[in-house]
Amino acid sequence: MQTIESNTKSNPVIFYLIAGLSIAVPVIVGILFYVPQTGKLGDFDVSMLPHFNALLNTGTSIALLFGFYYIKYARNQKYHRNAMVTAFVLSTIFLISYVIYHFQGGHVKFGDIDGNGIVSELEKAEAGSVRYFYYFVVLTHIVLAAIVVPFVLLSIYFAASRQLARHKKIVKYTFPIWLYVAVSGVVVYLMISPYYQ
Repeated sequence: MQTIESNTKSNPVIFYLIAGLSIAVPVIVGILFYVPQTGKLGDFDVSMLPHFNALLNTGTSIALLFGFYYIKYARNQKYHRNAMVTAFVLSTIFLISYVIYHFQGGHVKFGDIDGNGIVSELEKAEAGSVRYFYYFVVLTHIVLAAIVVPFVLLSIYFAASRQLARHKKIVKYTFPIWLYVAVSGVVVYLMISPYYQ
């Protein structure tokens, strides 16, 4: 039985585009943490976006798991492709929503019970050692979210260009990282949501 693998050569322009996006996305998100927030979009209310983002991360996690099931166990490439495209679209919407929220809204700090932007010693004591777990999850989430961007883009490019051997090789790393980022995004939301004003 002949494998379906085209002789399509890699397009260097695509690789430059992927490299550019892989650098630009984390840089833009990083800048948002150092630029003073609130009010840049007028009265645009972004208070619902964290809840929306949690739904997007949940949907991404589910789509990734379905995508894994469809290719690994059901051997259904069409359903696998649909699930992975869904995960990519949801992740893209999440990124746009996340950028809008952090461009317009303020930062929420874990443990900041009174919402004044400062976590006092009393508030730290109230949060307890759970704070360390939260910081571990949020730090690994942020780092891996930046790392996964080129992996996701390359995985999609290799699949779309029918470079299936390269696609299979890279998704061994892409899938678990992407799934961790999506699931940990939901965990971060659940942990910090009591502190949203």
